[in-house]
Amino acid sequence: MTNDRTTDATPTEATRRSLEAASLRLPMDDTQDFDDTERGFIGRSDQRRIVADDGRLVWDLDAYRFLEESVPDTAHPSLWRQGQLLIRDGLFEVVPGIYQVRGYDLSVMSLVEGDTGVTVIDPLTTKEAAAAAFALYREHRGDRPVVAMIYTHSHLDHFGGVKGVISEEDVSSGRIPVIAPEGFMEHAAAENVFAGPAMGRRAGYMYGAALDKGPGGQIGAGLGQTTSLGEPTLIAPTIDITTTGQELTIDGVRIVFQVTPGTEAPAEMNFYFPGSKALCTAENTSHTLHNILTLRGALVRDPRAWADYLTETIELWGEDLEVVFASHHWPTWGRERAVEFLSMQSDMYSYLHDQTLRLLNQGHVGTEIAEMIEMPPALEAQWHTHGYYGSVSHNVKAIYQRYLGWYDGNPAHLWMHPPVDAAGRYVAAMGGADAAVGTARTAFDEGDYRWAAEVLNHVLFADENHAEARSLQADTFEQLAFGSENGTWRNAFLSGAAELRNGIFGTPVSAEAPDLFAALTVEQLLSSIAIRVDGPRAWDEHLVFSLVVTDLDATHVVELRHGTLVHRRVDAPAEGSTVFTGSRAVIGAVLAGGIDVGAAVADGQLSVEGDPEVLATLAAVLDPPDPGFAIVTP
Repeated sequence: MTNDRTTDATPTEATRRSLEAASLRLPMDDTQDFDDTERGFIGRSDQRRIVADDGRLVWDLDAYRFLEESVPDTAHPSLWRQGQLLIRDGLFEVVPGIYQVRGYDLSVMSLVEGDTGVTVIDPLTTKEAAAAAFALYREHRGDRPVVAMIYTHSHLDHFGGVKGVISEEDVSSGRIPVIAPEGFMEHAAAENVFAGPAMGRRAGYMYGAALDKGPGGQIGAGLGQTTSLGEPTLIAPTIDITTTGQELTIDGVRIVFQVTPGTEAPAEMNFYFPGSKALCTAENTSHTLHNILTLRGALVRDPRAWADYLTETIELWGEDLEVVFASHHWPTWGRERAVEFLSMQSDMYSYLHDQTLRLLNQGHVGTEIAEMIEMPPALEAQWHTHGYYGSVSHNVKAIYQRYLGWYDGNPAHLWMHPPVDAAGRYVAAMGGADAAVGTARTAFDEGDYRWAAEVLNHVLFADENHAEARSLQADTFEQLAFGSENGTWRNAFLSGAAELRNGIFGTPVSAEAPDLFAALTVEQLLSSIAIRVDGPRAWDEHLVFSLVVTDLDATHVVELRHGTLVHRRVDAPAEGSTVFTGSRAVIGAVLAGGIDVGAAVADGQLSVEGDPEVLATLAAVLDPPDPGFAIVTP
């Protein structure tokens, strides 16, 4: 779905004044980043569109060329500048022997040349984008064989394109090792499974995937412009990095690793190339304030650990390194500049953590602290500490949540009405919907868009069809978007406006892919089914069945009781239970509904002892997720 109104919208005078004031606070005389994004440039592709086998457009290298123009009055000048830096696509030399392909996805592919071939680091999000990026590398550097694959961490945009570069057979044959931090598979497979449908729906807002690209629409996400729209894939690692100081020599290139679990990802690692004096910091550093908690939702990250690991990074290699490069954005060259960059990134997360804790221990709640905290002038003067992807506001609230949870300690907030029930009461107290909209209109005209949005939200949750409220809320979201330095905030506001005007666009990009599903353990698969049981509908059901997984030499007993699906690994099937015997792939496909039980039995893939209808009974009480649930309306 597209949103023509966002493209043609006009900022109000209040929004223009806000943007002009913001521009005066920015370090516009610091243009080093523009020099850095061009340094080492080798060439860019003449093939500007990446298309999937089925004809879908996966990536358009020219989609954001409008960002080459001067900043319009519909965008924050700082976010516009970030977009200008991020659209500089092509193959770049970091140092001799280390290269990056930038501009092909949300993330960056790095390549390290050895004696006979090349090691690929982080093969983007989808196989189509990865294949195109790797083709550009080979066009300029020759048809070098891949000798290893490295995943820096467990987020999809750092492994999903692996099959665009290498194959499962390359790995299973032992020709190409796949290297990742310990715990990678568990987190890579599980992150988007349990809460995946909700995360995917919210990610549509965060990345603005359903919006038009343009000066009044989607202009990027701060960390990258957006994610590619091809097929995510996964090949399991063959080498785990378990300890800091662990070393590997790959094709003559020595690599020293630092494990950094619980930082930007649950499983993540930095690593150093002593021969090149080059440090890869994965996604633990980038040219933006990152997220402590993403707008799509996730487990809250640990900013204290994040900062401490970066301090350790400096202690390990700060005396020797000459360049820092990462899995997003552009490198930082020179030992002094690189160490300062690492230090400031560390101090940024330390400051947010420590000041949030200081103020919460004085009794302030998350929403208050988010308004109180200002970054130190020395940090604010750096472009790479600005909140293009994360923000001070939502990161502070995340830190508060990490320590104290959702409840702010005020008993008045302990048992509040849910949104619809509360909205009716608020609107009635304001004299009805029309009067409330009048209040919001006044706030809008005065440039108080935050208050207008709050009032109109109550009106819409009391009456989602109130035409004037829908229109004014969309206008309000638009103005909030135009004034936002944060790319994901802008996308969220504009996506809300689009749905109010045009209807729900659903989940534009889903991480549910066959390779990710196949990577789930049996325990993870059963747990993902358990969270879909409709408890009340299953109260009176009781069933037991056993799974014998032949290729894993494992047996699991599954029981539905009291509306809850429980499972455990055992030595033998439960007595009297239906027993399903087959491979992990077949049992997984049967449980997920991808293979019919009868068909699997008929072709010999599955054997059943007992009543096979037990799975049909279970399926009857499962509640499928809704990829198009409402967000800005009830």
